[in-house]
Amino acid sequence: MPIMFEPPATAAKIVIVGAGAMGSIYAGFFAEAGHSVAVVDIWAEHISAIARAGLRLEGASGDRVVQGIGAFGTVEEAGPGDLFVIATKANGVGQAAASIAKVITPKSLVLTIQNGLGAGDRIAQHMATDNVLLGVAEGFGASIKAPGHIHHNAMRLIRIGELNGGETARLKWVEMIWQNAGFSAKAFADIHQLIWEKFICNVMCSAPCAAFECNIGELFADKDRRQVALGCLIEAHEIGIAKGIHFSFEDVLAYGTKFAELMPNANPSMRLDHLAGRKSEIDAINGMVPMLGKELGIATPYNDTVVALVRSKEASFH
Repeated sequence: MPIMFEPPATAAKIVIVGAGAMGSIYAGFFAEAGHSVAVVDIWAEHISAIARAGLRLEGASGDRVVQGIGAFGTVEEAGPGDLFVIATKANGVGQAAASIAKVITPKSLVLTIQNGLGAGDRIAQHMATDNVLLGVAEGFGASIKAPGHIHHNAMRLIRIGELNGGETARLKWVEMIWQNAGFSAKAFADIHQLIWEKFICNVMCSAPCAAFECNIGELFADKDRRQVALGCLIEAHEIGIAKGIHFSFEDVLAYGTKFAELMPNANPSMRLDHLAGRKSEIDAINGMVPMLGKELGIATPYNDTVVALVRSKEASFH
């Protein structure tokens, strides 16, 4: 059972595990709000730059250097915290959870914010999930300019919820500290609905854009590419319904098409990974669709195909 929640009497100690573009933005804002903040990342140059000169943030919220952020190579060095935020990519969640499990206290909360599905299951392999919250980030457009230097185009919304659903005092506290730090944040009783509504759009755009080497506008401008993208969307939506997800819309094709129309010039993170020669989060996004389809007896030919294409491309990446 979850602990009886008691919010910290003073500023919280917040440990951000995964100090990429998004994690660094989280850290900078929390530090500016007066919390004790530590970032953890395996990128030594980035950690060294933050420790030496502070964290430079520029973009939607202005250009400044945030001082006073602890910067470490391991969670053990950062030590216990009131709130751990896992901001790694999906394939780093398990390792992050294993490290957090070594220092977590009974009163610590863990909030994991990733694309795709399965973060809760990955965490559960390393610790009890009674005190785990799930988050969804939308509309940040963040990038790393250099070690210790982050840019963000916008900051739309952080959605958070209990892993097992419901509204709790600790969930409202987490919502409050995000809001007080300058984020647009909102707590939801059913975070899984929101995760799935983002997930099916990620499935629609991510692997197809990576496979066809195009942005979202180019994906939908070509009728054959659009058919593949919408086929991926429909398969993911069908699996969500079979899993008992209560979607907020009736027409999935209209929902997906509207999503794509809002960002024609955007490249999904999966394509950005390929442009940089990096392996992507294919296993947590389109790769989840065939896996769940097999469990549920649902055919997923569109996702089967684009996943195979993406994995074939990534076989040459180091």
